[in-house]
Amino acid sequence: MDLHDLEEQLKQSMDKRMRLIVTDGVFSMDGDIAPLPEIVALAKKYDAYTFVDECHGTGVFGKGGKGTPEYFGLEGEIDIINSTLGKALGGGTGGYTSASQEVVDVLRQKGRPYLFSNSIAPSVVGATNEVFKMLAESQDLIANLHANTALFRSQMKAAGFNILGHDDCPIAPVYLGDAKVAGEMSNKLMERHNIFVIGFSFPVVPKGQARIRCQLSGAHSKEQIERTVAAFKEVGKEMGVI
Repeated sequence: MDLHDLEEQLKQSMDKRMRLIVTDGVFSMDGDIAPLPEIVALAKKYDAYTFVDECHGTGVFGKGGKGTPEYFGLEGEIDIINSTLGKALGGGTGGYTSASQEVVDVLRQKGRPYLFSNSIAPSVVGATNEVFKMLAESQDLIANLHANTALFRSQMKAAGFNILGHDDCPIAPVYLGDAKVAGEMSNKLMERHNIFVIGFSFPVVPKGQARIRCQLSGAHSKEQIERTVAAFKEVGKEMGVI
């Protein structure tokens, strides 16, 4: 993220009534984390608001799974946070926005997805409440996730693979460059080893920057991760990737 450009944009828009800095907390294709401390500092310096999409951070980052604001010690410092009840929380549908009462009131009156969509299924609400309780009562799953992330990333790098993103991010893209190679490798991993990983290429990512996106879970065992790394090494050597 180009923070110098962000600051320049903030300087050039000083005459505007309101400025809102919008960012993902976790970038899903690269496994990067937004530099929230620097973004919050710029927002305060130039009297701007902050909006963070935490769909890939909720249930993943921070000791309690509250996302990148908790990870950086910035709870209460972000003006608007939206996230999903799916992904790490497992709900499959639905989401939420956390903000001041004024913002929430406006969204309830003006938010078209809120006004013109059905309510979340009661089963999803019930399951999500239980997930929030689990995260509040125990940090075991989060700790397992962080340990699994460190294990996978370190072993894949030691094997010679180029793993993108932040070392703490459980989204671990294996950078390959060539779209055909990414597709072929993901197919071989599934057909030979029953390992389901997806190759992404243009237009999902820029041309020439294809990768296989791996996503770690707190439910994975050490044996499963080591078997996955071994499969990557076998296929990678065969294809001349490593």
